[in-house]
Parts: sequence; structure tokens; C-alpha cells
Amino acid sequence: MRVWADFSLEQDDAGRTVAVLSGPMTVSSIGVVDRALRELAVPLDRVDIAAVPEIDTVGAWTVWRVVRDHEAELVGASDQARRLIAAVSKSKGEGETGALRLPLVPRIADGVGRTVAGWSRGTVRLLGFLGAVLVAWWGIMTSPARMRWIAVVRQAELVGISALGIIGLMSFLVGIVIAQQGAIQLEQFGAEMLTVNLTGRIAFRELGVLMTAIMVAGRSGSSFAAQIGTMKLTEEIDAMRTIGVSPVEALVIPRILAAVVMMPLLGFYAAVLAVIGGAFISAFTLGIPFMTFLLRIQEVVPLHDVWVGLVKAPFFGLIIALAGCYQGMQVKANAEEVGLRTTMAVVQAIFMVIVLDAFFAVFFTEVGWG
Repeated sequence: MRVWADFSLEQDDAGRTVAVLSGPMTVSSIGVVDRALRELAVPLDRVDIAAVPEIDTVGAWTVWRVVRDHEAELVGASDQARRLIAAVSKSKGEGETGALRLPLVPRIADGVGRTVAGWSRGTVRLLGFLGAVLVAWWGIMTSPARMRWIAVVRQAELVGISALGIIGLMSFLVGIVIAQQGAIQLEQFGAEMLTVNLTGRIAFRELGVLMTAIMVAGRSGSSFAAQIGTMKLTEEIDAMRTIGVSPVEALVIPRILAAVVMMPLLGFYAAVLAVIGGAFISAFTLGIPFMTFLLRIQEVVPLHDVWVGLVKAPFFGLIIALAGCYQGMQVKANAEEVGLRTTMAVVQAIFMVIVLDAFFAVFFTEVGWG
């Protein structure tokens, strides 16, 4: 049972006010007494600590502060108490404590320097992670029996099949929006029939795979980071290394392979649903029959537009899986970092997908697939 420090005010025979302290004057027991002594408005003549069986530096500082502030006499101190009080009484700190804050210009330079240093350390860690992935992949190529196919199938189910509903609904609605807004603009030129061209080419070439990649980044990329980050936090990954199992082979490779394989299928599926959405709204607003819209798509959408979307999709899947797994492997210290790394995985994946899409747009234009 914990014993708390206490104090009382008494009058001695000479009529002087004495603060009688009792109980252990230690950091774990002094809280109430310390606050009471700070708020004490009665001037003291003596401070009696004869009834204090135990004292540490925090208690010694409290006693010394009372003696100093009231210019009181200290009585009843043991040899240990006198030594501690003498030691703390040499402290000259009177100012407010707080972290040193640099002036504005040095502070900006310091912040920029820390950011650049963080980029360099992050680049080294990313190269190390990519090297580990390549080494693990080479090991699997030389020994295919090491591939965990069950894990690959499971991740493919999570990345692809489980996402069919939300991706299909999103693509269908996006197709409706493209066709409806495109028809409004084309109607000004009497070219409503070109809505078919607009919807088909945008869906198969760009928006189908791009919107799918953004959805997969938010859904599966964040899941990769959270799952691996939680395993890192609970030391499951360290346990895998201890028993001779490569975490990259067991956790990273199946997720990368599943994302790379499923992204082209999801991208094509999303493009088809977008076209169906466009045909659906066109049947009501433009008077274009549903089947006529779909048959017209075959005539106006070049086959290379379909291939453009399918070629980009595996690269998008690779970027998303690498970002999610890398951020998950960087988790350390506490659960808060799991959320932070998950957010970073999604942001980095979406950013890199858009950058890569811009690169592919320029590339395919240069090779004549514009």
C-alpha cells in the first residue's frame, strides 16, 4: 500500500509557524504536498522534516524551495537529507523550461536539410527493399517449389474478385458521367453520335485502367501496408526470419504477383462496365439503342486502344504492390506508424500511377498509338 507525503502547520512555544512534513518525500509520493506547498500563503519560520523517513532529489528540491521562498529555518534533517538539499540548492535555474527555438532563417534551413537527408535515407531503404525483392524473385525462379501458390491465389482473390463489385459500380457510374457530359458538349455541334467514340476510347484507353488503379491503391495497397506493418509491429516478421522463412518470399512476392496479374483483368472489366454505363444513359438521353451503342463501339474503338490499357495495367499493379509492401516493411515503434505508413502507401501509389500514366501517354503518342 502506497504511503503519501503529508504536512501540517503548527505553532511552536515561541509562536513561530512551523511546517511539519511527514511521510516519504519521493517523486512517487510528493504530488499532493508539492501542490499544497506551492499554494501556501502563510509565511513560514521553520520547516521540520524529522518525520520524513525517505527522501530523494525531487523531495529535497521541494523542501529547499519552501525554505528558500519563505526564508525559513530547516530542522530535523538527517545526514542524507542535508546532503541532497545541499546538492540541489546549488541549482541556479530560475527561468521557464522549454525547447530551444532557432530563428526563422536557420529554422527553415534546418527543416530543408532534414527533409533532404530524409529523402536520401528513404532512397537507400527503397533500393535495399527493391534489391531484396529481386533476390527473392531470383530464388523463386531458380527453385519454383519455393513459390507459395496458395498465398498468391488468396491475394488474387482479395485484390481482384473481392473488388469486382465496387470497381464495377464505380466504372458503370463513370461511364454514365462521361457519356452524359460528352453528349451535352457534342450536341452543340450536332455530333451526338460521337458520344460513342468518346466513351469507348476514354474507357478502354485511359479511365478504365486508371480509375481501377486508384481504387486498387486505396483498397489493396492500403491493405498490404496495414497487414505487413501489423506483422512487423507484433514481431511476426522477426519470428519468420528466426525460423528461416524469408518475409519477402512469403509476404511480398505473392502480393506483387497477384496485383500484377489481376490489374489487366480488372482494368478491362472496368472499361467494359464503363461502356455499358455509357450505353445505358445514351439509350435514355440520346435515343441511341443499347445494342447499337455496343456494336458501334467495335467499329470506332481501335484495337490498339485496348492494348494501351492492358499494357499499362501490370505496371500500375506493380507500383501499387511495391508501395504498399515497402511502407508496411518500414513500420516500427508503435501502432500510430501503421496508420501513417498506410496513408503514405496510398498517396505514393496514386501519385506514381498518375506519373506513370502521363509517361505512357507521351510514349504511345510517339510510337503512333496516340
